[in-house]
Amino acid sequence: MKNFTLGKNKEQVMTMIPDRNIKVVLLGSTRICISRVGEFFYAFETHCPHRKAELKQGTVTSFGDIVCPLHEYRFDMKTGDVKSGSCGQLKTYQVELTEDGLKISI
Repeated sequence: MKNFTLGKNKEQVMTMIPDRNIKVVLLGSTRICISRVGEFFYAFETHCPHRKAELKQGTVTSFGDIVCPLHEYRFDMKTGDVKSGSCGQLKTYQVELTEDGLKISI
């Protein structure tokens, strides 16, 4: 497992990742999506496990779900559990907002 830090402090991270938006970042050789709802941050794979649609084009709900733009499958961004649809789990990554930025483990 590798650890990465995005940003230099909480305020910078909050500005970099607007509420309910999705950003794609490259950490080492791995591309992931990062989103937030309020002060809760989430990191997950870039493609839907069902038909590989780009989740960057999806919708983030106020409940912490990502909705796939292709078939509207819904995933819990924290656990990767499928909440609507029938496919495999979404791969998620551990994140922690600290005074030194957003810590991400992949």
